[in-house]
Amino acid sequence: MVCPQNAKEIVDETEKVKVFLQSGEPVIVSLAPSFIANYQGVGIDAMRKALKQLGFYDVEETAQGATIVKTEYERMLREEERDVIISSCCHSINLLIQKHFPAALEYLADVVSPMQAHCREIKERFPGAKTVFIGPCVAKKDEAEYYDGIVDAVLTFEELTNWMKEEGIQPEQQLDHDICSRARFFPTTGGVLKTMAQDAPGYTYLALDGVENCIAALKDIEEGKLHKCFIEMSACVGSCVGGPVMEKYHRASPITDYVAVSDYAGTKDFDVAQPKPSQLKKNFAYIEHRLPQPSETEISSILRQMGKFKPSQELNCGSCGYNTCREKAIAIAQGKAEISMCLPYLKDKAESFSDTIVKNTPNGLIVLNEQLEVQQINDAARQIMNIRSASDILGDQVIRVLDPSIFLTVLNTGRDVRDQRVYLAEYKRYVEQTVVYDRDSHLLIGIMRDVTDEEAQRERKEHISRQTIEVADKVVDKQMRIVQEIASLLGETAAETKIALAKLKESISDE
Repeated sequence: MVCPQNAKEIVDETEKVKVFLQSGEPVIVSLAPSFIANYQGVGIDAMRKALKQLGFYDVEETAQGATIVKTEYERMLREEERDVIISSCCHSINLLIQKHFPAALEYLADVVSPMQAHCREIKERFPGAKTVFIGPCVAKKDEAEYYDGIVDAVLTFEELTNWMKEEGIQPEQQLDHDICSRARFFPTTGGVLKTMAQDAPGYTYLALDGVENCIAALKDIEEGKLHKCFIEMSACVGSCVGGPVMEKYHRASPITDYVAVSDYAGTKDFDVAQPKPSQLKKNFAYIEHRLPQPSETEISSILRQMGKFKPSQELNCGSCGYNTCREKAIAIAQGKAEISMCLPYLKDKAESFSDTIVKNTPNGLIVLNEQLEVQQINDAARQIMNIRSASDILGDQVIRVLDPSIFLTVLNTGRDVRDQRVYLAEYKRYVEQTVVYDRDSHLLIGIMRDVTDEEAQRERKEHISRQTIEVADKVVDKQMRIVQEIASLLGETAAETKIALAKLKESISDE
């Protein structure tokens, strides 16, 4: 729920439920009592009407199962000599104890959850029926899968809402008040206690929410600091109305949600038949950690790969989802995480890569803010503009070193300028300028490619070309003159020859 990119997705069983509906068997919903906070102003009758339009046979409140569970808790406190009892309604808390606090397992109430109690009761009344729990809890999906045969599918409120939108169904704003519905308090912090008599001699009743608070209490229990108490534990702050899949964009305040539940709850218990204690038993076993614990050398090696060479670099920022860098390193060693999940590591790597490019590119780079103040300049740009040190210009107006007109044009028009060749007279250099405006960062980025050598070479080529043309013209002119002179000489010789021959002809004729 934290990740804005929805990198993790909750398994959606909507299609599975649709198959149930097509099977012809009755499919009955167990609706978590937190629905009144998610669908404010919509009572159980209105929800039943809306869900029946989807094809469900009936809709009942999970709070009926909560009544069964709280009654069993009361019996345990009266009849069984237990020191500490921890409520077992929250599957996340159950898993926390099973995995991390096995010494506290003996204190976890060996009782089914309200969801399981209710769905079992439904299946007894409707043999062959399929049961679908709908609520705000991701862990219920795991619970339903692990304890097979009780709950056939689990949907979240968000999945239900999306389904109803697809079908064009909108629950009516209609509240129905039933005084026999006190167990509707269950999804709030202290809601379990609120439904209980709390009259067991010598017992203290406590309600805790939030994993951190529950962990602190479990440590005290393992150390023997708590005795003769009943502890209601909820992993989510605010209990179930603060669940992770109350609709993602619902997010009303805990006070508003509590008031919605409180106003809708009755003052008496649901009228349900109480099963025998043996029918409500649930065994909790230790869940062993099977992943190997890496050695200190392996952890240190992974920390170094993450750029953590000393304790001060272990920021423990939590952006990866783990509380500390060491926990993250252990998860990497166990194959549960990747080094690239470390945000500071990625940030440093990106900055290092970017800095390497900026420093080593042959192009000059200069970055300005919208006030045309220099924010960054690389070595190539300093060489072009004969700037000794970046500190000599950082923070100053660009007009000190460059004509700002091109930057003003890009800033005012919003259109980038690319490959504009200009002569920087003060530096006696030719450059091709590209100026880009980054609207997200509100920065102007100037890229200068030094083309002085290219320009000098081009001028040399032009000079050589001009000289060649001049020489060619001179040669042509000279040749033309020679040709003309030769032609003139040939013309005179031919005339003289003609005259001589004519005279010779006349002489011969006279004879």
